[in-house]
Amino acid sequence: MTREDFPIHEGLKSVSISDAFTTSSEDERAPEQSCDEISKPDVEQKLRGILSNAGVSSFHFKRVPADYYEKTLEERKEVLGAVSIDHLCKSMVMVNTQAPSHITDCSDRKNSKYYVIVVQYNARLNAEKVKKFIYDLNEGKIPKKRFNLRLAPEEESQRLSGYEHNAVTPIGMRTDIPVILSDAIANLKPDFFWLGGGDVDLKLGINTQEFIALTNPFVIDCTYSEG
Repeated sequence: MTREDFPIHEGLKSVSISDAFTTSSEDERAPEQSCDEISKPDVEQKLRGILSNAGVSSFHFKRVPADYYEKTLEERKEVLGAVSIDHLCKSMVMVNTQAPSHITDCSDRKNSKYYVIVVQYNARLNAEKVKKFIYDLNEGKIPKKRFNLRLAPEEESQRLSGYEHNAVTPIGMRTDIPVILSDAIANLKPDFFWLGGGDVDLKLGINTQEFIALTNPFVIDCTYSEG
């Protein structure tokens, strides 16, 4: 499934995420900054600009305490004011370690070297389901042995996304990496979930349908079933 399978809020613009990262006049005047060079308020300001320019209206940023990742999911839910722990999500940069030698970037979203996968914190990614999805997406033209998605090394993830560990978000990435969204997130009620916000201590809550319209993800079953 893609975003066409879900309703999109009227007036919401469809834009390339990496293009949106450079749409403001401030970006046109100044050289590109690395993640380390951007101050914390500026990261939030940039992401707010991307979301607003794309017509996203239902989002919220929240700074969390330094011990956030030492807390249980229930405690994190309370910090964010989330409805349930099911609404706490994370983004992971994955690399296809068996991609053919000529596949080195993200130019073909159906057969990309990298994907950003968004899943719930209380779910486990099923790499075999993702492998089968991408294999089927390519209509069997590429051997299954050429798909083996693994978590990208931290340095590689930061180089591609522009965000450090525990700060990764599919919005405003340095590279326009295709996004895969767990269908469990797409079906959450209420349809508002939390994920990384560009800084380790910054989290972003966003309306699910607006997130789908903005990032154009593949929406698939990519986690292990309960039990």
